[in-house]
Amino acid sequence: MEIIRIPRIMQNTSRKYLQKGQSIGFVPTMGALHEGHLSLIRRARAENDIVVVSIFVNPKQFGPAEDFTAYPRDTDNDIAKVRELGIDTLFIPEASLMYPEGFATGISVGMLSGRLCGLFRAGHFMGVATVVTKLLNLVSPTRSYFGQKDFQQTVVISRMVKDLNMNVEIVVCPTVREIDGLAMSSRNRYLTLEERTGATVLYRTMTLVSAALHTGTAVAAGLKEMLQSELKREPLITAIDYASLYSPETLEELQELDGKEVLIAIAVRLGRTRLIDNLLVNLS
Repeated sequence: MEIIRIPRIMQNTSRKYLQKGQSIGFVPTMGALHEGHLSLIRRARAENDIVVVSIFVNPKQFGPAEDFTAYPRDTDNDIAKVRELGIDTLFIPEASLMYPEGFATGISVGMLSGRLCGLFRAGHFMGVATVVTKLLNLVSPTRSYFGQKDFQQTVVISRMVKDLNMNVEIVVCPTVREIDGLAMSSRNRYLTLEERTGATVLYRTMTLVSAALHTGTAVAAGLKEMLQSELKREPLITAIDYASLYSPETLEELQELDGKEVLIAIAVRLGRTRLIDNLLVNLS
């Protein structure tokens, strides 16, 4: 496994792979790797000749009051994990090289960035879209892999890639969950034992609403009320940013259930931790 820290060298290395006719699978991460990340890497390994993983805690997607400095970092352990999976290249750039002095460019993906989490994290998705654009330009992958847990991120990136005619396939992989249903996330490390138990209410509530959807008699407003009422039963939840039913294509809140797929999406504050989760329900 080769470890690269300089963007220009990453770009040159990818060019050599492509000149040999090798396909490149790319998994961008912010480190603190867990089984969710590792599942993406395994899929990339199965579907491509070369696998590149990046670790970069992107400062441009954190707001002034968010957890950039406290975000979990465990680089030595991360290196050991990806080495065990047999990846070819690990890209760990410094922020000063990704955003050199005078950097002035940002990528905005319209209304998709302003919905759901975008209403509560100003500038977040511009930061995400900008860094993903840079990483895709540096790695030039055939396919890039993202987890469904960050559903809005996958929609924003897929739209960006389509709009800008980027020559890469975006592969969205299922959310990986703990045995009790909690979606795996690097931020789960913030949770106390009591909060960790309380956090299971997210998946439990979404499965209740999914079951109600499949009866075919539920209405959107009633399901939103059910979703929020169940979440409010958990006393450790201090705020609900959003919890409702949405279009998986536009991320607009649904007033009527007339589509084949429904996105149940939640963002809550539990203690000092902001947790998001979602469930994509097929009604066809």
